[in-house]
Amino acid sequence: MDSFPTALGLAAAIRSKEIGPVEAVDACIERIDRWNPSLNAVVWRDDDQARADARAVAQRLADGDEVGPFAGVPISVKDLTPAAGQPATFGSAGASDARCTEDELVVAALRRAGFVLCGRTNTPEFGPLTVTENTRYGITRNPWDTGRSPGGSSGGSAAAVASGMIPVGHANDGGGSIRIPASCCGLVGLKPSRWRVPSTTPGWFGMSVEGVLTHTVADAAAILDCVARPDPLVWEQAPAPARPFASELGADPGRLRVAVLTTSAMGLPVGEAPRRAAEDAGRLLEQLGHHVSVLEEDVLDPSLVVPFLNVVNTAYAGFEGVDWARVEPHNAAGRAAGAAIDGLAIVQSLNDLRRGTRSVVARWGRDFDLLVTPTMSIEPPAAGEVLAAVHAEPAVPSLTVLAMVAFTVPYNLTGQPAISLPLSQSPSGLPVGVQLVAGPWNESLLVRVASQLEAAAPWHNRHPVLP
Repeated sequence: MDSFPTALGLAAAIRSKEIGPVEAVDACIERIDRWNPSLNAVVWRDDDQARADARAVAQRLADGDEVGPFAGVPISVKDLTPAAGQPATFGSAGASDARCTEDELVVAALRRAGFVLCGRTNTPEFGPLTVTENTRYGITRNPWDTGRSPGGSSGGSAAAVASGMIPVGHANDGGGSIRIPASCCGLVGLKPSRWRVPSTTPGWFGMSVEGVLTHTVADAAAILDCVARPDPLVWEQAPAPARPFASELGADPGRLRVAVLTTSAMGLPVGEAPRRAAEDAGRLLEQLGHHVSVLEEDVLDPSLVVPFLNVVNTAYAGFEGVDWARVEPHNAAGRAAGAAIDGLAIVQSLNDLRRGTRSVVARWGRDFDLLVTPTMSIEPPAAGEVLAAVHAEPAVPSLTVLAMVAFTVPYNLTGQPAISLPLSQSPSGLPVGVQLVAGPWNESLLVRVASQLEAAAPWHNRHPVLP
């Protein structure tokens, strides 16, 4: 198996019998054994069950049964999301380690696609931080530089994929938690539109969405096709695409009006490497035939931050069976703030967000077709830095967290699709992501442009060097 396999490549090798499902799982287990002690990306394993699931897939392939397009490919599950037979501890010392009895819908979809669940990955407690650090499992480290964070909250998945432990990692994104780790670890991170991937109880009232972290745009598109199938039992559904997202790979996006933005609405400075990465992406898009202009002001209305925080804080009510006396100080403070918000205030906050984002989204198609930004305004912070800061001042927003979400969180509020691409590196050699944002429901355009950029400036041979 390749050192850094893609999901599609490994699926093809399994179907052609170059490698068996059990061999693929065994290879991932060996790599987890080797790299996880230094990275702390995988926090729970059941190797026997993973091998048993792989044997079942192998038997179905031998019998000629119908199997999914990713039959036998190992995938990890982020520790915020329930999977039958696995604990969901949310990275918290206050949560039970009892095994879940049901899959969340995205996990069920991954199983139908043929993936073999292979471990659970670390997350900050309950997911609100942009780094992957907690007191239950400890600090997850970036494979490019173990002194740095892989980002969060899907940093465990990102570290596992970037190091080659697994080909693809499940992730979710409520303020940048797919795109930020993708930027920190040199991966592709596609945040789907709101309601694109069905969920039984969408996180943060639908501002958090499910997805994956991958090495390639092709993997991201093909897996989105698998997990985005409508579910008639959920309350909200995104409109179906005109054709499969995977069919958009290499398709001509036409000549687009591209706006490049390197100014944060939060008034935070933007580092040299992230700013240059976005500007370089703009120049490359211009060379590819698009019309590129500079956007001087951020699209986010800062007045929307307070209602968003109200939504985040009241969402602690969704974590059941938690011993709140054992949670970390910043989450205890957030839950207390949420408890102080009455029902009328949260409805008002949601109404403010709905109304306030209309003028933001209206700019796509009117002023420009695609927005390009840095994924983060800074490079990956030192591992352990953010958790120490928020524990020292639990009720004070972390400036590092704000700097990491400044360009990502607006599109959780608006529900638009966005993708982080590993187009650049800092002088220190760390990956630097560039974010593309499309109009409502238009993941198809993102796949077209992202695959165009991937072909023009490939990143496939850039990987961390592990000891």
